[in-house]
Amino acid sequence: MNLDDYADLHTDLGSHAKNLLRASWNEAARVLSRNGLESYLRGAQALQSLGRGPEPVANFIQEAPGVAREIGEDALVDLIQAALGMASKTSGAVIALMLATAPVAARRLGDAELFRAYLAFLNQLLAQAPRGVRPMLEQLEVLLGQLTLGGLRRWALWGAEAHRVDFAAQERYFSLASPDAVSVLQQERKGTLLVDVQRRIGMYLRALWGRDFFLRPTSTDYEARDGGRPFIENWTVHLADAYDDWHGVSGLEQYRAAAAHAAAHLVYTRQPLSAQALTPLQMAAISVVEDARVEHLAMRAFPGLGPLWRRLHRATPAASATVGDWLDRLARALLDADYRDEAPLIAKARLLFAGRSAALDGNDMSWDIGVALAHDLSRVGLVFHPRNDQPGAPYRDDNRFIWEFAEAADFAAAAPWQTQQVVKHVNLMEFVNEVDVETAGDDAQEIWVLGSELFDDDGTTWNAREGREPVAEPHHYPEWDYQIQLERPSWCTLLEKRIKPGDPADIEAIVARHRPLVARLKFLIEALQPQGMQRLRKQEDGDEIDLNAAVRAMIDLKSGQMPDPRINTRHVRKVRDIAVLLLIDLSESTNDKVAGSDSSVLQLAREATAMLADAMDKIGDPFALHGFASDGRHEIEYFRFKDFDEHYGELPRARLAAMQSGKSTRMGTAIRHAARGLARCPQQKKLLLILTDGEPADVDVRDPQYLRHDAKKAVEDALRVGVSTFCLNLDPHADQYVSRIFGANRYLVLDRVERLPERLPALYMGLTR
Repeated sequence: MNLDDYADLHTDLGSHAKNLLRASWNEAARVLSRNGLESYLRGAQALQSLGRGPEPVANFIQEAPGVAREIGEDALVDLIQAALGMASKTSGAVIALMLATAPVAARRLGDAELFRAYLAFLNQLLAQAPRGVRPMLEQLEVLLGQLTLGGLRRWALWGAEAHRVDFAAQERYFSLASPDAVSVLQQERKGTLLVDVQRRIGMYLRALWGRDFFLRPTSTDYEARDGGRPFIENWTVHLADAYDDWHGVSGLEQYRAAAAHAAAHLVYTRQPLSAQALTPLQMAAISVVEDARVEHLAMRAFPGLGPLWRRLHRATPAASATVGDWLDRLARALLDADYRDEAPLIAKARLLFAGRSAALDGNDMSWDIGVALAHDLSRVGLVFHPRNDQPGAPYRDDNRFIWEFAEAADFAAAAPWQTQQVVKHVNLMEFVNEVDVETAGDDAQEIWVLGSELFDDDGTTWNAREGREPVAEPHHYPEWDYQIQLERPSWCTLLEKRIKPGDPADIEAIVARHRPLVARLKFLIEALQPQGMQRLRKQEDGDEIDLNAAVRAMIDLKSGQMPDPRINTRHVRKVRDIAVLLLIDLSESTNDKVAGSDSSVLQLAREATAMLADAMDKIGDPFALHGFASDGRHEIEYFRFKDFDEHYGELPRARLAAMQSGKSTRMGTAIRHAARGLARCPQQKKLLLILTDGEPADVDVRDPQYLRHDAKKAVEDALRVGVSTFCLNLDPHADQYVSRIFGANRYLVLDRVERLPERLPALYMGLTR
């Protein structure tokens, strides 16, 4: 993405701003999409039109990519709108300082929603204490290093109210130069900020469950000093942006406990619990039992989580003033076997839970036990107040994730336990006698499948006329991140696509057009064809004696000459025990014309594949022809033109004739999928041939090294399962990267692409000789 392509969006900028833009363009292009780059340039243009000097424009150009890197490019629009809104309230110097410190705020807040709340707070502060904004921004890194967003807001509004009419004192306060500023800062200071430990917590959860969990800070104390409860929403764990030490437990340990508990809900909750006809007390009791269920499952796999969670339960048998106290005692009793509580209700809860401990995988036990306990709790003579009777353990979430409400249809639709379609296989009479629903779409409750094609009166099939391609089951593969030296589990999604057949005569025409090449390859093919049993003469050790050689040896011996000891013959079975898979890059770049030719790279690849398939079919080697393209990590398309168990007949040729290209080249995932299928072949030797015209790339990856390292890791993984790889690259500059991916002597760079139909079959024969 070149800056010159956006010349119409930066023509109004001054020479200094243009120079800065050129210097910052490479960084911006790495972190912004095309839409993001347009917003970036339009933002600079809008700031230029304000007429507040060059500093706001320069700071935005230099610092906006850093904001996008931290919290996403959508935040740039909010940043621009905030800067334009401040123009009528303050000077250009304050706007420039706000833009210069925006990366600090984005990095310390760590969330786009919190960043938007921060911009709204600045707008509010400008209305109440305009003279304090500049000194506060100058101290922003110090302030956000110790305060949450809620703490910063309370600290700033206290100073604005206390020094409303004393402007000098106001400036000293916001510069942290007055004693009361430091005092209020210490009062609002939090112990451990999530932004400081978020990466460690993410790695902690990945080490436990081998998968990524999405963590987001939430400013739960924006209006009050008391932190809110963690919660799970849209498969994202929301944690408080800060934790103070609690009864000797550090904030970091509380984050570990809260994150591990929420992750246990995500891992062990298979279906939601119905909240219909339940009272708030019953839901609270069921939630306590469900918390205990998922924690016991987690402790079975990771016993060390038990002491971490038990430290955060402080309930005692003496606490019985509220229903919340009883719920805390139940929670501790079900988690901690060493906790002593002689109350009959507690003993009953432990007995019921122990009786169902062998069936912890299903949450129906939580419903049954919780309803029974709620009945007993209703008889202790206390009134349950849902707002006040909250769990005392600070690490436990509010359990909104485990419930299914009738009005939350959008939540149910996104859940993995969503009811799946029923596929029924029926016979012909059932099929023709049943009235189908013409308006049924992909969300139909039932899909009926007929075992054979149903033809209409005109000879066409119903599938060919009105059928739609079924959605393939997705395949999830990891991807190697070289920056953290770890695999991202189930990071990429591969979908196998059906190919609408073309005209097989086109492939036959390709073979006929290259008849001279076929004639030259004939002798190589015959030499590679297996000959069955062969007799090897003149062997020192063998299966039987060669009489002619034995007679000659005796004659030499009688005449005083040294006889030839090779008088045996050996019977050897000559076979080719090899399976080959050709993986073809079908990215958009293969539509480009070859220099000096009317053919595209795709046309030459089709011709070369046809020639290779013809040669492999004559030799008799098991082979498969596959292709791939990608449109981001969630949509990697995989095409099977011919599989190992298919005869190379009319249908594979028809699919090959219909070969099309488009999108990008996420090579590592395609190699993993191809290698997994190739590894199941019974042949001793397995060869994966990759035909590509460039380096790995995709629309959602900015770092060119990222997918190269992933492809290299995929090649190494394939070798571990016995699959050798070889790459034929059509990019004349491929020497810079292909050897790092496939290794020395495991690739060939073809400088003259027009010779591809000739070189590919010859290369195969050389590799498998």
